[in-house]
Amino acid sequence: MSGSKLKSYLNKKATTVFGASSDQRRKQTASLEKIARETINQTYCEDDPSVAEWFQGLVPSSAGVAEYVHDLFPAAQWLRRYNLHWLAGDVVAGLTVGLVVVPQAMAYALLARLTPAFGLYTTFTGACIYWIFGTSRDIVIGTTAVGSLLVGGVISKIEAEHPGTYKPEEVAHALSFLAGVVLFALGVLRLGWLIELIPYVPISAFVTSAAITIISTQLPTVFGVTGVNSREAPYKVYVNTLKGLPRTKLDAAIGISSIVLLHAIRSACTRMEVRQPERKVWTYLNSLRLSFVIMLYTLVSFLVNRGEPTGKEKFRVVGHIDKGFSHAGPPSMDKELFGLVASELPAIIMILIVEHIAIAKSFGRMKGYTINSSQEMIAQGASNMLSPFVGGYVCTGSFGASAVLSKAAVRTPLAGLFSALVLVLALYALTPVFYYIPNAALSGLIIHCTFNLMTPPKSLLKWWHFSPFELLIWVSGVVVAFFTNLESAIYVTVGLSFAMLLVRMARNPGNFRGAVGVTRIVRGSPSQNASGSSTSSASPTKTGLGERRQVFIPLDVIGGRNPDVKVEPSYPGVFIYRFAENFNYINQARHIDHLTTYIKSHTRQTKLDDGIKPADRLWCEAPPSKKLIEKRSDLPILKAIVLDFSTVNFIDVTSLQGLIDLHDALDRYAAPALVEWHFAGVHNSWTRRALAFAGFGFPAVNSVNGFGNWCPAYTVATSLAGATEDDQRDAQLLRRGVQALDTEMRTVNANANHREDNAASSEKPAFTPLYSVDRPFFHIDLHDAVDAAVRDAKNLDELGHVKDNAADAGTRESGRTSPL
Repeated sequence: MSGSKLKSYLNKKATTVFGASSDQRRKQTASLEKIARETINQTYCEDDPSVAEWFQGLVPSSAGVAEYVHDLFPAAQWLRRYNLHWLAGDVVAGLTVGLVVVPQAMAYALLARLTPAFGLYTTFTGACIYWIFGTSRDIVIGTTAVGSLLVGGVISKIEAEHPGTYKPEEVAHALSFLAGVVLFALGVLRLGWLIELIPYVPISAFVTSAAITIISTQLPTVFGVTGVNSREAPYKVYVNTLKGLPRTKLDAAIGISSIVLLHAIRSACTRMEVRQPERKVWTYLNSLRLSFVIMLYTLVSFLVNRGEPTGKEKFRVVGHIDKGFSHAGPPSMDKELFGLVASELPAIIMILIVEHIAIAKSFGRMKGYTINSSQEMIAQGASNMLSPFVGGYVCTGSFGASAVLSKAAVRTPLAGLFSALVLVLALYALTPVFYYIPNAALSGLIIHCTFNLMTPPKSLLKWWHFSPFELLIWVSGVVVAFFTNLESAIYVTVGLSFAMLLVRMARNPGNFRGAVGVTRIVRGSPSQNASGSSTSSASPTKTGLGERRQVFIPLDVIGGRNPDVKVEPSYPGVFIYRFAENFNYINQARHIDHLTTYIKSHTRQTKLDDGIKPADRLWCEAPPSKKLIEKRSDLPILKAIVLDFSTVNFIDVTSLQGLIDLHDALDRYAAPALVEWHFAGVHNSWTRRALAFAGFGFPAVNSVNGFGNWCPAYTVATSLAGATEDDQRDAQLLRRGVQALDTEMRTVNANANHREDNAASSEKPAFTPLYSVDRPFFHIDLHDAVDAAVRDAKNLDELGHVKDNAADAGTRESGRTSPL
C-alpha cells in the first residue's frame, strides 16, 4: 500500500469510527442487530442516559420530600413508643451524667478563657437540643477539651489584634453561632459524607497535639507558677514552666494531689470492675470520680479560705459566679467580628465534626445501631446556633461523658433532658459553693481527662506496620503543633494526606495480565480423574479435583504469587490491561504512557512506509527502521487490546481523550491491521455512553456493513422458563464454549431457524442478551472480553487478513473488509 493510500485509509477509518454521522451509526446499529437476531434470535439495545434525565432525577418527588421531612425529626419515630421502663433508665443515666459534666464543663471553660459558668451554659444547650435531631442514644454534646482550647486560641488572637474591642464571651458567641450555621446547613443538605474526606491519621495527630498543648497550658496553674504565657507555642510553655518551678506556691499541693487521687481512683475501680464484673457499683464510682474529687477539694478550700478576704486566699480559687443564666440573650451580630472569626472556622468545624461523628459511630457499632452523619450535623449545628442565646460557646460530642452515659444503661436520647436538670440545679443552687473550687484542682482534672486523648505507643507501632508513611504524617503533625500551633498542624497533616492520595493515584500504574489454568482441589471430596469423570472414595484423605478454568493475573511476579508459576500471554498480539485504580485525569498520562511503551516493545510494525512524509513527521518521532523491523520479526503484530474497567466508574474528558489519542497512535503503528478494543466490566451507563460516543465498543471497521475479523459472540441469560429442549441444548453448547468456530456457527444458526418455526409454541426465548448487542465490545467481565479478543485474533490469523510480506498489501486490504 502506498503512503497516499494508507493515509486515505486512515482518514476514512477515523471518519467512520470516531466521526460517524448519525445516519451511519443507525446503519451500523441495524447491521449489528441483524447479526444478533440471526445468531441468538434476540436483540437488545440499551438507551443512553440523557442530561435531561439527569436533571429530572434531581427533582424530588412528593414522597421523597415527605421522607426527607420525616427524617429531619427522628425523635418523632420513637417518642410514640416511649414507656416507663425507658423513662427509668433515662432518668438514672441522665442524672449520673449530669453529676459528671458539671465539674468537667467548668474546667473546660477555663481553657476557652471564660468563667466556669460558660461551660455549664454550653453543656445545658447540647443536653436540651440533641434529643430532637440526634440519632445516637449514647452521645453527650457539651464542652470538650479540644474545642475549648480552639476557642481560647481564637479569643487570644483577636484580643492581640484588636485589644479592648471585643469581650471574650462575644468572640466565643460569634464563633459558636457561625459554626452552628455551617454545620446545620451541611446537615440539611445531607452532606454528611464529607467527613469521610478527612483521614483518621491527621485527626489522631491533632488530638494528640491538642492534649500536649492543653497539658502545657494547665501546668503553670497546677504548680501555682505565675508569669508564664500559656498561649505561646507548647515547647516555650514547658520551658518557661520548668524555669518557674522555684516560684511554686501552695497550689502545687492541690494540683498534684488531685491528679494522683484521680488516677488512683480510676485504677482501683478498673481493677475491681474486672474482678467483680457483675457489680455495677465500681463502674458508677469510677464515673463519679471527677465530681468526688472536686467536692473534696472544694471542701478543703472552704475550710482553709473561709475567713480570708477576697483576693487573699491561700491558693487561687474560681471566685464569684453569677447565679442562673445571667448571660442569656441574643448574641451580638457584629459583621466585623464575624469576619474576624470566619478565618478560624475551617479547622474548628473540621474538628467538631470529626470528633462528634467518630464518637457517635463508635458507640453505635458497640450497641448495634446506625447513626446518620447528616442528621448528627443538624443536631450539632442546632446546638451551636442556640448555645450563644443562653450564654454558651461551641459544643460537640464529649467522649468521656458519652462513655459514662453508655455505661449507665441509657435507653433513649431523652436522657439529656435529665442531665440538663442537674445543670440548672448547679447554676441556681450551687454557685456559692463554686466560689471555693481551687483552680489547681480544675487544672488537675483537665490534665487527668486530657492525658487519655494521646495516641498510645502500641497504636503507633501498628501504623508503622500498616502504613509507614502515614506514621510519618502523624509525627509531622505532632512536631509542627509542638513548635507552632494546632491550626498549622491540622492543615499540614491533612495536606500531606491528600498529597499522598494524589501521588498514589497518579503514580500507581496498571498491569498487563496473562492467562493461567487453575483448578480447586478440595480434601475429602470425590476425586476426579484426568478425563473429568468422578470416582468416589471412602478415604477422608482423598481429594476432589474441581473444574479447570482460566484466570488472568499480572505477568510480573507481584502480589505474593508463586514465582514458579509461569504466566503466558493469552494470545500473541492480544494485550490485557487492568487499571489499578480509577482511570481519571490525574493518572491518565501515566497509564497511556505505560500502555504505549509496553505494547510497542512487545509487538512489531507491519510496514516500513507508514505514509507520513519526512516534512510532516514530528521532530521527536523517528521513522520506521527496516533494521529494527527485521530485528523484531519474531514479535507478533498488534491485534487487540482488552481493558479491564472493573475498577473504573466514571471517565472524564481528559482520560477519554487519552484513549482516543492512544487509539489513533496504535492504529498508525499497526496499519494496515485493524486493532480491536475490548472493554470488560464497564457497568456505569454514563461511562458506556462516553466510550461509545468516542467510537469504542464496536468492531473495528472501515465501512458500515463490514466488521473486519469480528466473530459475533454474545453473553446471554439461559435459565428462562418456557425454553424448549433445543434451547436447553443450545445453552449447554454455549456453556461448554465450543472452539470449532464453523461448527458452532452452523449449529447456532440452524437452531435459530428452528426456533423461528416454533415461535408460536415457545412462550419465552432461550437466549436473552444481558447487554446491548449494538456495542458487542463491552463485555460483562474479563473472561468474556479475553475470549472475544482471542477468538477474533485467531480468526484473523486463520483467514490471513494480515501477512508479513509487504507485497501482499492489496490482498490484505481486500481480505480485511470481508465480513464473516
